Amino acid sequence: MIEQTTFALPFAYIGILFAGGGSLSQWLWATVALVAARTAGMSFNRVLDAGIDAENPRTADRLIPRGEVSRFSVWSMGIGFSVMLIFAAYMLNTLVFHLSFAAVAMLFSYSLFKRFSSTSHFYLGMVEAAAPIGGYLAVTGSFEMLAFLPGAAIFFWIAGVDILYAVQDIEFDKSRGLHSIPVRIGKERSLTLSAFCYTLSIAALIFAGYAGDMTSLYWISLIAVAGIFLRQQGLAQRDSTPYEDRIKQVFAINRFVSPAIFIGTLADVLARLYL
Repeated sequence: MIEQTTFALPFAYIGILFAGGGSLSQWLWATVALVAARTAGMSFNRVLDAGIDAENPRTADRLIPRGEVSRFSVWSMGIGFSVMLIFAAYMLNTLVFHLSFAAVAMLFSYSLFKRFSSTSHFYLGMVEAAAPIGGYLAVTGSFEMLAFLPGAAIFFWIAGVDILYAVQDIEFDKSRGLHSIPVRIGKERSLTLSAFCYTLSIAALIFAGYAGDMTSLYWISLIAVAGIFLRQQGLAQRDSTPYEDRIKQVFAINRFVSPAIFIGTLADVLARLYL
């Protein structure tokens, strides 16, 4: 899914930039790894959730429920791109090669999580947070505190927005025995928790900025991200229109968050290198 991949690519690139910029080869293999990971993850999600998707009116028009693609072909795609992820990690360094096996396990297991735990939103956040952490490790080959601050920002942002997304499926999830934060604590508390997650995401970006000695260009992008977050939460909290319509608007502007962080970080790094 091209849109999903371009949404996630800046995550890995942010990690590379915080690690100092990396080489052209590292950018190339990190891109291959991220594209492979996103495709594998979406494939596993679609095939494992095919039965649930077919019963949910909101997702019944996806390709497998419609019969346009077979489960075998989607399984094959997921496995094939998992192998591609592992190979790309091997081309980067030993550490990320070893971690790539855990990454594949996380990509596969995420879709199963909601069957037994309401923490699936935070598990998804952890899966997505692996991208900036992996990008950082792809350059340095070693664990450092700075690798985890952009990861924490992605973790809380993705968890927060996934909670908003899950609100629209409360009744369906209850009827099928599926677990989610909205099912567990209700809509209003879920909206509050989502807003808290967004606050922690901004806090992590602030700490990352200070730890990485970022300058004004990074902080300007952070203001833009904060503005998007406020708009998203405002849309989710407003009761004047159906929630399903509002969540579409939330996700329409959600795609601008990672590019904003990436552009600000890239501009900051380039300015310090050449100005």
